[in-house]
Amino acid sequence: MPRSKKGKRGVSSKGSLRQEVLQLQLSGKSTPRSGRNGVKGEAGGSDDDLASDVLSHYSSASESASVIEEGTGGGDVVDEQTAQEETEDKLKQCIDNVMDKSAKVRVSALESLRQAFSSRLLLDFLLERRLTLSDCLERCLRKGGGEEQAAAALVCSLLCVQLGGGPEGEEGFKVLRPILSTILIDDFASLSARQSCARALGMCCYVSAAEDAEDLLKSLGHLESVFSSVYPRAEGVMPAVKAGTAPLHTAALQAWALLITLCPASHLNTLINHHLPRLQVCLDSADVNFRIAVGETIALLYELGRDIDRDFEYEDSDCLCDALKSLATDGNKHRAKNDRRKQRSIFREVLQYIETEDFSEEKIRFGVEALYIDCWVRRRIYDAIKEVLESGVRHHLQWNPLLRDIFGLGAPLILDASSVKASKISRTERHLFNSAAFKARTKLRNKVRDKRADVM
Repeated sequence: MPRSKKGKRGVSSKGSLRQEVLQLQLSGKSTPRSGRNGVKGEAGGSDDDLASDVLSHYSSASESASVIEEGTGGGDVVDEQTAQEETEDKLKQCIDNVMDKSAKVRVSALESLRQAFSSRLLLDFLLERRLTLSDCLERCLRKGGGEEQAAAALVCSLLCVQLGGGPEGEEGFKVLRPILSTILIDDFASLSARQSCARALGMCCYVSAAEDAEDLLKSLGHLESVFSSVYPRAEGVMPAVKAGTAPLHTAALQAWALLITLCPASHLNTLINHHLPRLQVCLDSADVNFRIAVGETIALLYELGRDIDRDFEYEDSDCLCDALKSLATDGNKHRAKNDRRKQRSIFREVLQYIETEDFSEEKIRFGVEALYIDCWVRRRIYDAIKEVLESGVRHHLQWNPLLRDIFGLGAPLILDASSVKASKISRTERHLFNSAAFKARTKLRNKVRDKRADVM
């Protein structure tokens, strides 16, 4: 099934255009990158020590691999190779510990793998061990407790991001999808495990089953069955929602929103007509994060509808805009101040897009490149990936072929030290720029304050 045009693989965007121009400028300075991505280490010690050692080796390896230093000696190459081998050995020990009899050891090993997978690209290392690791994760999901299931589901997401959308990733998803779906729809399973499985199902399906209509529809159905439990009944009566389930409903809705970006136009029309009126009612939810997820999903559905038909209109748009305006200016004192601020910011953007089709563009810098988030589809994709990779998202944007394919960034840039140095601005230039920006911001705020004073 083909991916939709925005924010998907092979898409030409501002980010990719900027990358191509930069690559042309630096083509004369590019040099081959030395070293490989995965690293080995000594077995032994606790899993906390293993995690710390893995991250420390990755940090040093990243510094030496991202920028090629001029005049690198043979001793540095040997040191880097030794560090890689040591860290790979520690990762092997972590994989062995995932099969340990002790639940505490297994959870600690899964956490170590999570940190390693999110901080570094390990494609070569994982290709050799994907079947073993998939079997370990399946066992943790089937027999582990709630904490272990939640940790294993997150590692499943990271494994799919590492392997990419090739046959290896598809093979792993075929094995893990049934158990992820089973835990997700099990009312007696741990809420944290179900929440993690919802995110994992969305991410793994997006990465590994984009062309498989059967897996896509099954995953959409399972996710929909979770968050649609808060939809009003046929008589308009709102159902009773169990305490503590709002994060689960939020995770399921966000994963579902990620997957609908893969759907063809014929199926999207059905989804929009069915869900838009029901999501509008959910704007009254008591949970701020669920309200925000609902608002972002409404904007996403509007954008997908306009992609299909430029004259797309929602029949109850006036009532929807009134509800969005209320949330964008919400001043209820019974809600936390931070919640009100976050809610107002998001719903102002949602309302602006629905009324004027304007989107507040966001720029994500990584290395000497930048990714432009210029539509709701790209924002949902980026937010989902960032939620999985956390602080490692910029490293993966720089080196992971899957992410660069999804966002149309092209092949990774390999820069020498002089190229990187030339791309950086001096401290004086940065100071002058910040001073000018501060003055402009102060003037703008003073104008806004004057208008408020006139109104008051």
